[in-house]
Amino acid sequence: MVWKEAPFYPPATAEGFLAQDADWLARHGFNNARIGTLWVGVAPERGTVDQDYLAQWDRTIQLLASRRIWMLFDFHQDLLGPAYQGEGVPDWAVEEAKGPLTTLLGAPSFGFPFNYFMPQLSEAFDRFWASEDIRDGFAEAWAAVARRWKNQPYSMGYDLMNEPWAGLDYPTCLIPLTGCPWHDSGSLQPFFDHARRAIRAEDPHNIVWFQSQPLTSTGAPTGFTAIPGEEQLGFSFHYYCPLNTLGNALQLGILDALPVGLDDTCQAFGPRVFDQARAQADRMDAVELLTEFGATEDMQVLLDVTSDADERLVGWQYWQYKNWRDPTTESQGSGDQSLFTDDADLSTAKTAKLKVLVRTYPQATAGIPQSLSFDPDTAAFEYRYTPRAARGPTEIYVPLAMHYPSGYTLEVTGARSLSPANAGLLRLENLAGAAEVVVRIAKR
Repeated sequence: MVWKEAPFYPPATAEGFLAQDADWLARHGFNNARIGTLWVGVAPERGTVDQDYLAQWDRTIQLLASRRIWMLFDFHQDLLGPAYQGEGVPDWAVEEAKGPLTTLLGAPSFGFPFNYFMPQLSEAFDRFWASEDIRDGFAEAWAAVARRWKNQPYSMGYDLMNEPWAGLDYPTCLIPLTGCPWHDSGSLQPFFDHARRAIRAEDPHNIVWFQSQPLTSTGAPTGFTAIPGEEQLGFSFHYYCPLNTLGNALQLGILDALPVGLDDTCQAFGPRVFDQARAQADRMDAVELLTEFGATEDMQVLLDVTSDADERLVGWQYWQYKNWRDPTTESQGSGDQSLFTDDADLSTAKTAKLKVLVRTYPQATAGIPQSLSFDPDTAAFEYRYTPRAARGPTEIYVPLAMHYPSGYTLEVTGARSLSPANAGLLRLENLAGAAEVVVRIAKR
């Protein structure tokens, strides 16, 4: 949930975010959201914190928390700021990183994502990562966010920066087998760790999430390392199928005629992206989360990504809830990324997209997950876990209206149901001595 235009938070309007939006999310089983508390909103001037901006976001945060929807705070940026046709970074930091805007190639005026490949922006990112002043300002702003919401019970922690560009290293980052892991370890990790330490001075408990440069959608390896003494790290990663992204950005239907189709790229790159994310999380002693995918009306792409996530037991966040006039997305101008055809009218929800994204899945597990599968076409669901002592029962969200209008059959071994037949939230209690719990749900 990122509002990329000033004032950088969703207004209390039908187009923006109201109580009925939070109700809609909870009713459809969306139990977490990425909250775009942009740096430019938090600290628009060097050394200041805009408390009114934080208070405006707190309205939305309270709506979500009251419905038990978890939130990941996100310093979202694309293309740094307006000088490069982007947003997210305050003007003072952009000015410090900015060099000459005009070269023999002209000014960076090609928009998103193409300005990333202009040398002026890549050079600006190199200066950005190297600047101690920018690093300090970034850390101070994150400390303000942590100070404000460290006691929010539905906080998932702090996603330090959205899609941090690799600067002039980017051509090497494009190579799937090698990538540019040294950029993570040499440039991003020192920058991010400075912010992590500032957050830890305010909040010693909530997860701090590192994110690599966006070209890892090819499955290229990343290079973050473990931090001694830090036990609450996360690895935030994105996945956009490469040819699908190119087709959406260029709006070129001719790509549909290529011998290697758009769907093939998901099947080729997707598993590698997830496997690399798991490997990176293991190296950091962290947990991974897919914090962006989607921005498309291609249902096969959504099926591929959500299936890959289920297979690897990885949570995800779709991009994004509403279109919100997003100027820096691969689907800009088309409205494809939204869950609605009209952001101001919740009755215009896109049913085909919801059929894929609204799924039967475990929201809490009294044990250790082992395998998960859901078929949106048949609504067949299977979940296996190893039971352990826990503070509460296993809870499985079951979308009755979307997938089981006539109810469902339930088969459980190793646990017993605590819920009435055809419950929308299935609660299971492990049986004493059970070595495995298996849950199967099928539509009637």
